[in-house]
Amino acid sequence: MKKFIGVAVFVLMLSLALIGCSSGGSSESSSGEETDEQKTISFIHWRGEDTEVFRELIAKFENENPQIKVDMTVYPSEQYQSTAQTLLRDGNSGDVFAAFPGSQFQVINRAGLFSDLTGESFVENFSENLIQAGQFEKKQLALPLQLVYNQPVYNVGLFEELGLTPPNDWEGFLALCETLKENGYTPIAFPGADIGPGQFMNSMMMNNAPDEDIIVKLENGEAKLTDEWWVKTLAQFKELNDKGYLQEDSLGTSKEGAFALMAQEKAAMVAAGSYAMASIKEQNPDIKLNLLAPITVPASEAVYEGIHTTTFMLGVNATSSKQEEAKQFIEFLSDPENASVYANSTGQHLTVNGVEYTSEELKDTAIWMEKHTRFQPRYLISNADIMNSATGSIQAVIGGTDPEKAASEAQKIVDQNIN
Repeated sequence: MKKFIGVAVFVLMLSLALIGCSSGGSSESSSGEETDEQKTISFIHWRGEDTEVFRELIAKFENENPQIKVDMTVYPSEQYQSTAQTLLRDGNSGDVFAAFPGSQFQVINRAGLFSDLTGESFVENFSENLIQAGQFEKKQLALPLQLVYNQPVYNVGLFEELGLTPPNDWEGFLALCETLKENGYTPIAFPGADIGPGQFMNSMMMNNAPDEDIIVKLENGEAKLTDEWWVKTLAQFKELNDKGYLQEDSLGTSKEGAFALMAQEKAAMVAAGSYAMASIKEQNPDIKLNLLAPITVPASEAVYEGIHTTTFMLGVNATSSKQEEAKQFIEFLSDPENASVYANSTGQHLTVNGVEYTSEELKDTAIWMEKHTRFQPRYLISNADIMNSATGSIQAVIGGTDPEKAASEAQKIVDQNIN
């Protein structure tokens, strides 16, 4: 009996030791527990493609701050949008976290999960006019790190070969697409299964509804998706599809599939944004890329040249017991030297002052910082159901639904949410 008890105790102790070793990874000390001198902060986000450069930066941060360890967890973007608030609630996850602007920012803010960063010295590392998406009632609750242009990426070499330049009106854009089609290329790779509707809608509607308060008006009932601005936008989506300017089965194409069509130079444009350029270049290092936005009105009526978003908004969890350590990590990431490593490794423009861009694409697309661009309208929709009704109506017209009918069905959802 004593022998049996001894074996059982040994097995129990061994099991507890194994549990202690497996739960921490780099976030714990060698004993499997956090020491008084060393604290572990949790960093959560959705940018899986940035994992390697973040690991490099985290290693540098830990070397410079040996009293702090960083445990990074990356979630799929769709899952992150729906679960981030839950992850943050108990304070055990996301001491530092990234948030999307718009509806997710509003949800997390209403839950009181943002620590106020107003007055922190590292806020000055960011361009003042590019961090407004992280503000609420004059408080800086989050700091957008990425400056993204949410408009089509195009193959510069292919355009030059065919003597094409980005057009400045809708008729010119249709003519451009026709030329590409006649020469055997898919004019626009459209990732209709995931990001396409939500990305392409921004530049397609920016001049059809130049009023920057149009989304606020939509959500309070002063504007409708059945109004001319949205019906016209849907009709133009349908026109692109009906004329064969989108690839076959565009609604079944993921972003990875659309990016591959660009990398293989089968498509001349991809309806995504500047964030797609690094992935395309990774598959085809020789391809030269830049950005354009379709102008859906006559040139004389165009107000905006493109779309920008300030996103990947860094916040500190208000329920965290390690807020000072979390702030140190954000300060580190916003240092121009470290931010430059992140920018050039990921192919991203940033909101940080003093970043040096070394890649050809980033230098070429830096001209968009001087253009008259509009903040992404889709991210201004605070209600997820309303946002989904708008993007769903785009998928509907590409699938064959009449634009007015698709707009009417979408507006019913808007009305339900307003009521």
